[in-house]
Amino acid sequence: MRTRSRLTAAVLAAGMVVAVSQPAGAAGPAVQIAKIYYDSPGSPDSGSNSSLNGEYVQLKNITKKAVSLKGWTVRDKTSQPDHVYMFGTFTLGPGKTVTLRTGKGKDTPTIRYWNRTGGTTFAYIWNQTADTAYLRNAAGKLVDSCSYNSSRADYKLC
Repeated sequence: MRTRSRLTAAVLAAGMVVAVSQPAGAAGPAVQIAKIYYDSPGSPDSGSNSSLNGEYVQLKNITKKAVSLKGWTVRDKTSQPDHVYMFGTFTLGPGKTVTLRTGKGKDTPTIRYWNRTGGTTFAYIWNQTADTAYLRNAAGKLVDSCSYNSSRADYKLC
């Protein structure tokens, strides 16, 4: 679900081409999902903290203003409550990227940790062949999503 400031779609119906464009003043989301690294390096996945931290999602602020992510959530396609990460007090600077790693660690201005623990593959968030990441703001409104359906790569650029 990407909304861009200039989106043009051509529709072919009954031999006619109809162009639909978004108004020039309309803007896309300030923060977007940039990348999902869904298959941590190494084989097989061990469930260790380093393996869990090998999978992550990156969010990028594409504006020239800082954005507060307090109360924003990242989740996958499942309905499991432990597959939802909620940001605490956190501001993403203009043009900056934050990496949300699955495992445990010490949060920094550029890296956040989901704090999932493992020993089994159930601690991983992202399925290795197909899944969807959803980014919602503090009001619960869908801001962005990114899907992948591939076993040929370890990550998806969104």
